[in-house]
Amino acid sequence: MAARRKARKRALEVLFEADQRQLDPLTVLKDRIVRADPPVGEYAVTVVEGVVEHQARIDEVLSTYSMGWTIDRMPAVDRAVLRMGAWEVLYAADVPDHVAVSEAVEISQELSTDESPKFVNGLLARIAELKETLTA
Repeated sequence: MAARRKARKRALEVLFEADQRQLDPLTVLKDRIVRADPPVGEYAVTVVEGVVEHQARIDEVLSTYSMGWTIDRMPAVDRAVLRMGAWEVLYAADVPDHVAVSEAVEISQELSTDESPKFVNGLLARIAELKETLTA
């Protein structure tokens, strides 16, 4: 498994746990860093910190383009995957949009419902299409 894929999964674990336990993701991240074996990678830290920094805007974009799905109504894994994928599409200049979308889809395929990959793909692809207007 590629290093970035592992890092994304670690970031997803942090975001998911924080969401489920209603904790600050940065607090969960710090805890994971202290007790992690294997260590939490640099890119996982970057993803979690980026999602936290831009979460209000990310959630606004996800809510706007999710066609009738509120953030709270989304399955928790999908919510975390979408936040991570949206951050990569909108804010991670070193990650091509198609890679961010593909990685999010594959992770949702592995960890979420049968319907999730299609939902994640459609929503993140739409955000990637509109990226220029969403980050302006």
